[in-house]
Amino acid sequence: MRIGLSPRGASRLIAVVLAAAAPVAAQAAPQDRYYERSFVLAANQRCGLFQPQVSAALNAAAWQARGAALRAGANDRELADTARRARARAASTPCDSGDLKLVGGRVQHAFAGWSRTARMTFPGDRSDWIANRGAYARPTWRLMQESSVGASPVRLGVVGGMDRADVMTAVVSWHGRPRPTGARLVMRDASVAPQPWLARDLPPEVQRKAVWASSVVAAETGLLPQGREAGQAWRFPAAAADAIGRLDPREAVAVEFVFRDGSVARSVFEAGDFAAGRAFLAMGPV
Repeated sequence: MRIGLSPRGASRLIAVVLAAAAPVAAQAAPQDRYYERSFVLAANQRCGLFQPQVSAALNAAAWQARGAALRAGANDRELADTARRARARAASTPCDSGDLKLVGGRVQHAFAGWSRTARMTFPGDRSDWIANRGAYARPTWRLMQESSVGASPVRLGVVGGMDRADVMTAVVSWHGRPRPTGARLVMRDASVAPQPWLARDLPPEVQRKAVWASSVVAAETGLLPQGREAGQAWRFPAAAADAIGRLDPREAVAVEFVFRDGSVARSVFEAGDFAAGRAFLAMGPV
């Protein structure tokens, strides 16, 4: 026997999908939006509603909604509870429900455009992540944020080309400065300080962890800021991207360049919606 939803339940479910299919908006309640998208993701995982690209688009939208909720004042514990409630509701919704099929069709239509979107900006409080799913004839940025150290521009992100792994790279074009002997990514160490550090700079030194660059090469032209002819590209171990993705979007990440005399030059970035940008890239190239 087919089990359906009550008329009231069906109308609420349709309201969920309409909200889940819309972009994150300032006027929406961010935690509600995270609940809605978490529900649709959980229903998809259980019932196989969508093709992989649409699933990846939904995942990106859920990360984006999570970031918006955190910036609006929610905390990790509240959002974990929100996700649990959404999964519980999805678990109690029959896969053969006509209303859920309607949900699937509307989400499929709403997010189909994402599969054809090559570039997307994920805004932050102070800085944006720019994502690019375009084809790469040579190395260029797949996901990138811009900053500087003094008069020298610095770019941080994931480089695309022949190597599609999510390896973090920092590119710096020095202006009248000796070249560093090393570079490191510095951020909060969650194993020491489990709560987000929401100041605009790094936490105290005892609460930080550093991931040292594993190599440095001359930067490809496609990675340089406009007007710059040369620079260094510092590559970090693959685990660095995962560590940044686990930070609160309001937290700071820094690239520190270490010089032979022991001095350090720091360029500060915002964790922002880095995880949402990675999920967007997971849809594959356009």
